[in-house]
Amino acid sequence: MTLPAPLDPTPPELWNGLPETARTLLTTLRRLAPPGARLALVGGAVRDLLLGQGSASPDLDIVLEGGNVQALAQQVGAAFSFHAVYGNATLHLPGGLYADLVSARRESYPVAGGPPAPRPGSLEDDLARRDFTVNAAALELLGEGTCRLLSLSHLPEDLQARKLRPLHARSFHEDASRLVRGARLAARLELHAHAELLAQVPAALQIAAQTPRLASELRLLLEEPLPGRAARVLEDWGASGLLPAGAANLLERLDAVLEQAALGQNSRTLYAAALLSLSDRADDLNALGLGQRPAELLARARNAQVWAAGSPEATLQALLGLTLPYTPLQGRDLLGLGLKAGPEVGRTLTWLAAGRKAGRYASAEDERRAVLEYLHRPERSPESECSAP
Repeated sequence: MTLPAPLDPTPPELWNGLPETARTLLTTLRRLAPPGARLALVGGAVRDLLLGQGSASPDLDIVLEGGNVQALAQQVGAAFSFHAVYGNATLHLPGGLYADLVSARRESYPVAGGPPAPRPGSLEDDLARRDFTVNAAALELLGEGTCRLLSLSHLPEDLQARKLRPLHARSFHEDASRLVRGARLAARLELHAHAELLAQVPAALQIAAQTPRLASELRLLLEEPLPGRAARVLEDWGASGLLPAGAANLLERLDAVLEQAALGQNSRTLYAAALLSLSDRADDLNALGLGQRPAELLARARNAQVWAAGSPEATLQALLGLTLPYTPLQGRDLLGLGLKAGPEVGRTLTWLAAGRKAGRYASAEDERRAVLEYLHRPERSPESECSAP
């Protein structure tokens, strides 16, 4: 995939590159903000526009300096949730989109890997607390349809070189989850690690175990358009230990399978199930909070049942080498052998699946002989003999 070259746009061009819904919301917020307050769109939406990606970030991050976030959110009229600790409000927009309206602040980290301690600050302070230079950009709304671009040092050169550089020397020491977030961005936007990023990887690994936010970033990695590519980036950066051994290879293979199938969207559950297959250390993977659905999908793929082509179960079976070397008997085959349509067919299929899982059959002919033998028994009850075809 070839990405467009970074742009050198004027603020009006950036503004016009935003979706109409975003422009409408920002205009409304600017109009409702108190006199003297500053309002700016920051982070991913601005970054993607500067990279020539258009508005690739569906959600919006908006910073307010010199005003009350909760009061402003109430005036907008949209549903919102308020987070008092950081003074943030999440606005729920039409179409399932969100906008985070945050109070401009400074942050410090009393304990490495722990939650930051916020203090009120300026818009410039808010940019300085961010993770990477490419995210330290803001489109400030000045009123009357005008705006200006604010950024910290190194942003233009890093955008032009597609470099991912931590914003300061202790970035990963403060928050190891930034390492995974960086891998996600690098994979999605084809960014390259700056030498400063690679130098900070050991610090991130050192505090990974005491960084609760790391698990949520690893879950978000599974929701990337190509999770395998992001896992490969982590491995290339020397951080493969954050995932089970072999994760990059397996998830990249799943990337290729789903791309070839043109499914059009990522299946987080399928990727999570593939990840679960790599480790018997359930406690380690449970710490990621993957939930029950991936484990249930993996169990279905492992039970030797025949699944429809293209289903998550069949895809996982093929990926993990669980597909049988022959075509097993299905319901129509059982009808052809003399079983009557109805519950007995289902019970016999379950019986056969148990035999496959136990390795009792080497071919469809073995299955056929087992069913014929069963049919000639005076009293047959596959549900009571499912372990001995």
